[in-house]
This record gives sequence, C-alpha cells and structure tokens, in this order.
Amino acid sequence: MSALLFSIDAGVATVTLNRPDKKNPLTFESYDALRNWFWGLRLRSQEIKAVVVTGAGENFCSGGDVHEIIGPLTTRTPEGLLQFTQMTGDLVKAMRACPQPIIAAIDGVCAGAGAMIALASDFRYATPAAKTAFLFVRVGLSGADMGACALLPRVIGQTRAAELLYLGRNMTAEEGLSWGFFNQLLPADAVLAHAQSQARVIAQGPSLAHAMTKRMLHEEWAMDIDAAIDAEAIAQAESMQTRDFHRAYHAFVAKTKPAFEGN
Repeated sequence: MSALLFSIDAGVATVTLNRPDKKNPLTFESYDALRNWFWGLRLRSQEIKAVVVTGAGENFCSGGDVHEIIGPLTTRTPEGLLQFTQMTGDLVKAMRACPQPIIAAIDGVCAGAGAMIALASDFRYATPAAKTAFLFVRVGLSGADMGACALLPRVIGQTRAAELLYLGRNMTAEEGLSWGFFNQLLPADAVLAHAQSQARVIAQGPSLAHAMTKRMLHEEWAMDIDAAIDAEAIAQAESMQTRDFHRAYHAFVAKTKPAFEGN
C-alpha cells in the first residue's frame, strides 16, 4: 500500500496521507516524496490549479513515525540530524513556494509534522473531532520545527502559539475555529468534499492572479506597510497584463461569466 496517494480532477490535485492503520505518520521516504512533489508543482500550473491535502481514515497525520523516524534519529550524527531537519523544513518551503493555493481537510489527529503540513497550507477545514498538537516538546524537542515559531503566531497570535508550543497540548477544533486556525468545522463525511469544492472554485478562477496573491501573502510578512504597498502596485500591474484580466472585462461588458485560462 502506498503511503501517499495523488489524484487530479478538474484542475484540483488531492494528496492523501495513506497509512490509516497508524494514523498516517510520515517516514523519511514520504517526507522526501511530498517535498519533491510540491516543488514540482511550479512546472504543473496548467494542469494543477489548486491542491487539497487530507489523511486516509479518521485522522489527518500523527507526525513522524516513532519507529521509522524518531528511533533512527537518536543514532544519527549532528550532520545527519541537520540534514533531516533541513529536509523537513524544505517541505514547508515547497508548500509556501508553489503557485497553487493549498487547502487542508483535517479530521482526528493532526500532530507534529502533520500539524505543520496543515499550518503550511493556505487555509484549513476540519471536523469537530480534529485535535491539533505541535507536540515537539513532548519528545524533548523545541517548538522551533519546520517554521512553527514563525508561522503559528501569525495565524493564531503570539501568546496562543506560545502556549501550544511550550505545553504541546491539543488544540481543540473549537479553539482552532475561534482562534482562526480553521476556516470552518464540518461533519466528518463532508469535510473533504467541501475542501475539494472550494478548491474547484479556486481552480476555475484566474490561476496567475491566485499565484500572485499567494506569493504576496508570503513575501509581505517581511515588509513594512509602505514597501508592501509598493510591491502590490508592481504585482497588480503585472496582473493587469494577463489575458485573464482582459477576458474578465469583456465578459463583464457582455454580461457573461468569464472563462479564465490561466494566461
């Protein structure tokens, strides 16, 4: 059985973490495969317009496999450990750098690296049973993993992020919704379908413009307001040069719905 499943329908790629008997943990191989797949999306923007990430069964992802990752890490050299942590961080970089918006559909356990995959997505839908934990402290590690100390405070706020990273406790689905981590809570039998339907809406839109929005959302974290305004002026001027912008104008004049083609 493959640990990762990939499917594409109507411009939407669905990535399924597929080890349901163990709550979909990651291995060295699946980390690397995910990283390479997300980096490769830069060359597949005509085929894939949006991505949904989910887990098989009743859980999203329990993090790194205790026996296949955690155990072997205790015997690695310092250089080997750094190679691993740089590789896992590169997965988050790949998710943030790909032009396609990413939606996470989350049920059950969403822990460790699984929580980071959810956090690295552009937005998240979950079930009331979702339990999200940045549990690195529980295994004697810092909360500084895969960009958690940078990303999590920006999503839920500094003090809430500090609580989760220091205590390693579960964030309930209700907390995640009220804190802005989750966009919406849905029944277990509806969460994936809803995420895919929203991804289809994105896929039908102007993909170059969406890619620009994603890029600017990422880059403007490191800018002051004036620099961000200047950067957005350049970004929007570039967007106005696309054929999709002209299609939208002519469709408006003709009182029809624009058919965006991603160019």
